[in-house]
Amino acid sequence: MTSGEAGPGTIAAPETKQAPARARRFGVPRPGKGRSDSRQLALLRYLGVRLLLIPVTAWILATVVFFLMRVAGDPISAAMGGRMTQEQIEIRKEAAGLNRPILSQYWDYISGLLRGDFGRSQDNRQISDVITTYGAASLELMFWALIVAFAVGIPLGRYAATHRDSVSDTGLRLFAILAYAAPVFFVGLLLKLIFAVKLGWLPVAGRASTNVELQLQHVSPKTNIMLIDGFLYGDTGNIIDVLKHAVLPAIALGLLTAGIFLRLVRINLIQTLRSDYVDAARARGLSRRVVTGRHAFRNAMIPIVTVMGMQIAMMLGGAVLTETTFEWKGLGYQLATYLGARDFVAVQGIVAFIAIFIALMSFLVDTLVALIDPRVRF
Repeated sequence: MTSGEAGPGTIAAPETKQAPARARRFGVPRPGKGRSDSRQLALLRYLGVRLLLIPVTAWILATVVFFLMRVAGDPISAAMGGRMTQEQIEIRKEAAGLNRPILSQYWDYISGLLRGDFGRSQDNRQISDVITTYGAASLELMFWALIVAFAVGIPLGRYAATHRDSVSDTGLRLFAILAYAAPVFFVGLLLKLIFAVKLGWLPVAGRASTNVELQLQHVSPKTNIMLIDGFLYGDTGNIIDVLKHAVLPAIALGLLTAGIFLRLVRINLIQTLRSDYVDAARARGLSRRVVTGRHAFRNAMIPIVTVMGMQIAMMLGGAVLTETTFEWKGLGYQLATYLGARDFVAVQGIVAFIAIFIALMSFLVDTLVALIDPRVRF
């Protein structure tokens, strides 16, 4: 028997307390700790890559918009053709730098975006000022539309899933398809015809009445969000007027997203209700309401977060038609105005901002999903 071997009567030294100490001394991770650390590192690496993709995505979209705008010709000739002589047009092109090589114009455009300069409109207005002023109105409309989408889509989707294949489920699925497929401007015009013209319950258009808008111009600090400015002004009548003007645009834009939410909640909740842990909860004698609300519904909402976040970003596209229909003077309304005036510099500046906004929203959604869903692999 060698000196290093224990004999039959030898009592082995206790290692239950020494092993963890040696593990800590030599940097050996505890059971389960290494897995947690590796997931955190993978999460940080994943988010780092996604963060680096934001400027890349914005650059690609801005580049596509720039060259698409140039395909239609220079913006000065497109906007002023027929209203100015060729010499006057050439003078304006010289002042705007549009007679330079296309790559030089592209470099000026990209370098300006890096400095936060989105260009100038033909009326010599900074596009960044336009975004600040009118972007607040678009955010306000998106906020009201999201309230409609959540209030309509999620409860109705939950009800349809718990009453699967019933008459009400069929009706709600049909409603979701119609809400998603119907053009926003058609829904807006229909709402205006019924509730504004026929019944006279709500205003036809605008963000507020003319006298209210004039009063809120003097609010300090001015946020350009009518509801907040109304509270700062301190007049309850102004707040009610602002809310009335927001009802129809919010419903028109919110129903589009509500139809998507309804179908997603229904499908995911039906799949979750078939899971083994839901069957186990039922076997423990829990009521149907508790099983659906506490166990199934929360888990069914996890995959919906991704779509919800992207729908918030995509609402800017629907906001163009909604704001134009209701004369809601937001970023979409201003974009349509610049398109009508053929002010391509202003159009590409606003579209570049929307592209950056969507890229940021995509990153925030990916971060949220990675944090709340442990099943996500990186």
